[in-house]
Amino acid sequence: MDKDSVLELKNITKSFPGVPRALDGVSVSFARGKVHALMGENGAGKSTLIKTLSAAHMPNSGEIYLNGKLIENMTPHMALKLGIGVIYQEFNLVPALSVAENVFLGDMPGNMVTIDRAEVERKTAEIFKEIEVDIDPRALVQDLTIAYKQLVEIAKALSRKVQILILDEPTAALTASEAESLFRIIDRLKVRGVTIIYVSHRFSEIFRIADSITVMRDGRVVQVTDAKDIDRNGLIRAMVGRDVSDAYPRRDFPVGDVVLELKGVGGGIVENVNFAVRKGEIVGLGGLVGAGRTEVMRMVFAADKRDTGHILLDGDEIAPTSPKHAVALGIGMLPEDRKHQGLFLELPIKWNITMAILRKLSVATVLNKAKENTLVSDLIKRMGVKTPTPMQLPRNLSGGNQQKVGVCKWLAAGSRVMIFDEPTRGVDVGARREIYTQMNDLCRQGIAIVMISSDMEELLGMSDRIVVMSEGEQTRILEKDEFSQEAVLFHASTAK
Repeated sequence: MDKDSVLELKNITKSFPGVPRALDGVSVSFARGKVHALMGENGAGKSTLIKTLSAAHMPNSGEIYLNGKLIENMTPHMALKLGIGVIYQEFNLVPALSVAENVFLGDMPGNMVTIDRAEVERKTAEIFKEIEVDIDPRALVQDLTIAYKQLVEIAKALSRKVQILILDEPTAALTASEAESLFRIIDRLKVRGVTIIYVSHRFSEIFRIADSITVMRDGRVVQVTDAKDIDRNGLIRAMVGRDVSDAYPRRDFPVGDVVLELKGVGGGIVENVNFAVRKGEIVGLGGLVGAGRTEVMRMVFAADKRDTGHILLDGDEIAPTSPKHAVALGIGMLPEDRKHQGLFLELPIKWNITMAILRKLSVATVLNKAKENTLVSDLIKRMGVKTPTPMQLPRNLSGGNQQKVGVCKWLAAGSRVMIFDEPTRGVDVGARREIYTQMNDLCRQGIAIVMISSDMEELLGMSDRIVVMSEGEQTRILEKDEFSQEAVLFHASTAK
C-alpha cells in the first residue's frame, strides 16, 4: 500500500440478482488529504462501490485496507467508528425531527436522561454559519425544500469527525453560491487531511475541486488520472466508451401556436406569473432556490392550490382540480423528487410506466397485456433504461435510471404539455443527452415543454426562452439572443 494512501481496494467484486457483476475486480487507492472524483455513467458501479465502502453492501470477494490495515467483516457502525462518512444522493433524514436533531442524531449532547437541546441548536447554528447558509436549527426537516434538506445532510456529516468523506452528487439541488460554499469547506477539509471521494456528473465542479479522477464503466475501473491531465472530451470518452458531441442537440423545426398560457397565476409565495408556451417549444424556468419555480408549475398540475389568475390550454380556460384531472386534460409533470413523488419504488418498472394509462390499454376493463408489454419494452429501449427485466423494482435502479422510468411514464401518457422539474438531476452525461434528445422528439411532435432547472448550462442550452423568477415573482422573460449566465443571475436576484 502506498504510504500516501489512506484507503485501498483490491479486486473487489459484488453481484446482485440479475446483475452478476455490479463490481468486477475493482482495484483503486485514495490518497490522504486529496479530492478523488468518481465518475461514470449510471449503472457503471459508482453507487455500489460507495455503499461497499460504507458497509451498506458486503463484497463477494476482495480486500479493503484502511491506513494499511486489512478491514474484515465491516459493518455500517464500524465504518462510522473508523471515520468513513457518506452523504448519499438521496436523503437519509427523519422528516418529523428538527434540523438540529437530524444533524446530531445518534450523537446528542446531554446525559443519559435528557438532551441539551440548546447546545444541539447552538452547534448546528455554528455549522450552518460555517457553510454560509441560513437555516433555522429548530425548523422541522419535513418543511424544508429539497436544497435545504441536502444542506442538512452536509451539516450532519460535518458534525462528525471523518477521515474519509464520500459525497454522492452533493450539489445536485444547490445553487451556484451554495455549491461554492461547499467547495470552500472541502478545501478546508483537505488541509486537515480528510480524504474526499466525490461523485458527480457536473464536469465544471469536478475540474474545480478534484485532484484525481477515477472513471468506472460496466463495474470496472477503466481509467485513473490526475485531473490536470484530462479534459472534458477525454473524460466523456472514458465514461461512455465513445465520443459524445453536441451535449445539447439542436431543434431545427418551427414552433407552433400557443398551447399553455398563464395569466396572473398566484398562490402561496407565487404572485402574478404570466407566460405562454407554444407547440414544439421548451420554456425554461430559472431562478434561485425558493424563487417559486416549482410551486407555480405544481399549481398548473393541480398539486398545489391556485388562488389567483387563469390557466389556458389551446386558448380555453381550464381549472384542473387534481393531478388526475390535469393528466386527463393532457398535462404531465416529472417532479424533482422522483423517489417520493414521481415513482412507486416497490412496484415494478412496467406498472410505474403504465399506471397513468391503464384505461387506454384496456377493453371493457380488461387489460391488454400484450399491448402493455410492447409499449413498455419500446419505451425502455428508447430511453436506454438499464434493467434486466421490466418487472425490476425502481428502488434497485440507479438514480439516473429511475429518472428515465419517470420520463417513460409521461411519454406513455401522451401528454400535450410536459413539465420537467430538474429533468437530469443526478443523471450522467450519456443519459442526459438521451433525455435531451427525447425532449426534442417531443417538441417535434408538437408537445409544449416547461423545464425547471438549476443547472445553468442546461437552462441556457435547452431553452427557447427563459422565464426568470425571484422571491415568487416573475422578473424577466429572456429571449434566445439575450441568454447569458450573467443575465439569468441578475434577474434571479432582483425582485420587483
